[in-house]
Amino acid sequence: MPKLTQSKAKPFLKWAGGKRQLLPQIDRFLPKALKEGSILRYVEPFVGSGAVFFHVAQSYSPTHLYISDFNKELILAYRTIQQHVEDVISALREIEHNYLPLTDEARKLYFYDQRARFNAVLAGSKRSSLKGKYVQRTAQLIFLNRTCYNGLFRVNSKGEFNVPIGSYKNPTICDAANLQAVATVLQRTEIHLGSYDECEEVVDENTLVYFDPPYRPISKTANFTAYSKQAFDDQAQTDLAKFYRKLDQHGALLMLSNSDPKNVDPEDHFFESAYAGFRIERVCANRRINSQAEKRGPIDELLIINY
Repeated sequence: MPKLTQSKAKPFLKWAGGKRQLLPQIDRFLPKALKEGSILRYVEPFVGSGAVFFHVAQSYSPTHLYISDFNKELILAYRTIQQHVEDVISALREIEHNYLPLTDEARKLYFYDQRARFNAVLAGSKRSSLKGKYVQRTAQLIFLNRTCYNGLFRVNSKGEFNVPIGSYKNPTICDAANLQAVATVLQRTEIHLGSYDECEEVVDENTLVYFDPPYRPISKTANFTAYSKQAFDDQAQTDLAKFYRKLDQHGALLMLSNSDPKNVDPEDHFFESAYAGFRIERVCANRRINSQAEKRGPIDELLIINY
C-alpha cells in the first residue's frame, strides 16, 4: 500500500490533448447527479493522462471508478503505480540522480539510450510479475515523457516511442508526492486494457461515462491520433458515435470531448451529423502542441452531452 499523502493527485504524464487546462470549464458541464452524489460509477474509456478522472475521483463521490485504454504502455504504467508505487519512485530517483548533473550533450546520449532500451522491449499486457522489469519500464516511460519534446506520447507504426529530446533545463522527473497521491486514488480503481466498447459491461443508469478519444484532426497537417499504433480515423469516430448512442439507451450519463472542425471549416458538420440529437457545447482551449508557434493559440473544442 502507498504511504498516505496530503497532496491531491494530478496526471503523472504530460499528454497531447490533456484536459488539465480545461477542468474548470468541463466541471461546469458535469451532471448535477454527480455533484449531488447520486452517480455511483465513473467510467473513462480513453483515460490518457487522466486529468478528468483524477478531478472527478477527488472532487465527487462515485463508489466505483473504472478506467481503460487501448495503449498497453499507458495501462502498464497505471497498474504498476497502483501496485508498486514506492519501487517506481526509487527507480525514478535513480534516473533523476544520473540525468540532471549531465551536460547537454551527455543528456542527449542518456535520453536516446533510454529510448532505445524502452523500444527494444514491447510492453506485455499480463498483470503478473509487475515488480521486476515493469517497474523500470514505467520509470523509463515517465522519464522519456518528462524530458522529450513538448511532453508528447507518440509512437510509430511499429509501436515505438519516437519523440526526440526536449530542451528542459531542470525537468521534474520524480514527483514522489504526486505519485503517492496517484497510487492512493488507483487503490479504488479498476484498470482495464482494451477497446473502449469493453466498458459496456459496467455501465448502467447510475454511471457517468466520459469519453476523450484521439481527436479528429482539424487540418490536413494536424495529427493528434498517434497515441498507439492503431489509427483512429473518421470511421473509428463514427463507430464511437454509434457506441455512444448504445450507452445512451442504457440510461447512462455521457460526456465526450473532441476537436471542433469549425475552427477551420464552418461548413464541416461531421460531429453535428454523428451526434445528431445530443447537446453540443463549445469550450475554449489553447492548442500548445504545434510545430508552428503562431498556430498555438485559443481554439474551440467540443463537449457532446446527453443530459
